[in-house]
Amino acid sequence: MSTPLEIGPHTVQPPVVLAPMAGITNAPFRTLCREFSGGKGLFVSEMITTRALVERNEKTMQLIHFDESERPRSIQLYGVDPATVGKAVRMIAEEDLADHIDLNFGCPVPKVTRKGGGSALPYKRNLLRAILREAVSGAGDLPVTMKMRKGIDDDHITFLDAGRIAVEEGVTAIALHGRTAAQHYGGTADWEAIARLKEHVPEIPVLGNGDIWSAEDALRMVRETGCDGVVVGRGCLGRPWLFSDLVAAFEGRTEDIARPALREVADVMVRHATLLGEWIGDEARGVIDFRKHVAWYLKGFAVGSEMRKRLAITSSLEELRSGLDELDLDQPWPTGADGPRGRTSGNNRVVLPDGWLKDPYDCAGVGEDAELDTSGG
Repeated sequence: MSTPLEIGPHTVQPPVVLAPMAGITNAPFRTLCREFSGGKGLFVSEMITTRALVERNEKTMQLIHFDESERPRSIQLYGVDPATVGKAVRMIAEEDLADHIDLNFGCPVPKVTRKGGGSALPYKRNLLRAILREAVSGAGDLPVTMKMRKGIDDDHITFLDAGRIAVEEGVTAIALHGRTAAQHYGGTADWEAIARLKEHVPEIPVLGNGDIWSAEDALRMVRETGCDGVVVGRGCLGRPWLFSDLVAAFEGRTEDIARPALREVADVMVRHATLLGEWIGDEARGVIDFRKHVAWYLKGFAVGSEMRKRLAITSSLEELRSGLDELDLDQPWPTGADGPRGRTSGNNRVVLPDGWLKDPYDCAGVGEDAELDTSGG
């Protein structure tokens, strides 16, 4: 058995966390992952922007809706203005909107880094400190954690400084994705950096993220880095049963690894689309939102390009189910389908605000106007 992960008053056993992914880790997907895990683990919402939350944006208020069975309720916040982050955190605490707050300092997409947010922000040490201070003081009894990357690029590495600032400001735990912003999701995650951070901040739990495609990968990461838990992102795309594998592996039942035949995969696909329709309140919109998941679920199965295209443009549950029923549903789980999935592009130029890299301490010019006004994808 693994050592439990303590996030404030919450014990996460086994120490497995679903990474927030924009447009993916909404309530329906979290429900699926949690069902497969038997309710074990921590499942974090997709990214919520602090400005949109404070302004009670309609889409954002839907994104922070948790199912009755979700405990602890875990919200990931994105923000660049300490005052706005503080307001959002106080709103969550005072209105009992969540049980745990995670702060996003890892997102590498241009619309975020261009504003100085996500993986660009830890370069500005004083700004990072100010945001963490506001968040921790506003959260009251709620634990505040953070997720970050190694840095902006190989010439601007920030994770050790950021880890020390987090400890000093009362952050409960840190997750490190072993890539820079410039790498996006390309290349290989640097697990050695996770080990270095664990040595650097022994006071709080460190979670590792990056290149966990199987339960064995998760066990190997803990073994090799000494990290206190794992954060799983792209590895569970089209494969929510990965969480049953992770629970089994951490509980020492390594033989209990899911190898669903296409029939079982098809059933999960229809359930996922159904949950999305119920959550959105419109079956057609739910199925349309599900389209992005089709290729991930069917990876490695003999489906045929025409049928793949057809399934990716369905707009009703009946259409989705009848298309799936035309396949050879007795196909076993394909060899190689456990490997990488999702985006893999790397070596991107990181889009930053003008003059961002001139001074790692000066944060003039960052304010409310730098906040994004929409949450999620």
